[in-house]
Amino acid sequence: MAYRADDDYDYLFKVVLIGDSGVGKSNLLTRFTKNEFSLESRSTIGVEFATRSVSVENKVIKAQIWDTAGQERYRAITSAYYRGAVGALLVYDVTRRVTFENAERWLKELRDHTDSNIVVMLAGNKADLRHLRAVSTEDAQAFAERENSYFMETSALESMNVEDAFTEVLTQIYRIVSKKALEAREDPATLPKGQTINVSNNDDVSAVKKRGCCSA
Repeated sequence: MAYRADDDYDYLFKVVLIGDSGVGKSNLLTRFTKNEFSLESRSTIGVEFATRSVSVENKVIKAQIWDTAGQERYRAITSAYYRGAVGALLVYDVTRRVTFENAERWLKELRDHTDSNIVVMLAGNKADLRHLRAVSTEDAQAFAERENSYFMETSALESMNVEDAFTEVLTQIYRIVSKKALEAREDPATLPKGQTINVSNNDDVSAVKKRGCCSA
């Protein structure tokens, strides 16, 4: 495989990790971006982010993935945290029913702060703890279908479906962006105001095509 510099990419997408504290958001992030897992990881304080580039339909997509604490006392960061996000992993712990029950609140907050086109993946983490399961796959699947989101069960410990979950989100974002760009080229009037995925004015850009934007 030919070497590509870290800044050599076609698109940059901002993806956020949301969900209650302790569900494994940080370990999902480090498993995807560094292929690492720590049994002693602590709750995130404030905001962290990491990047990784993947190939999607012959394009290099750079994912900028933001991870924040799930505790209520850090909720003041929400608007800046969500700004520019075009994808999200909504994470719950399959062994703690309350984290799944809180998914609806997290999803509402996400949609209150982001574009209607945001791609959401419901991720049931810690699926390796089969003997402690408190949330059935069927319940989670039904919730995801009702909320028009994607769904996978993951295990950051065993690296199960972590790659697939992030890649699926990035693939679906890319397809939305590509479709919007095609429609804009054919007829700019076909893009309803507020429905496009725009580039924000600050550094936490979301759907950026390097070397010039796709529409005039």
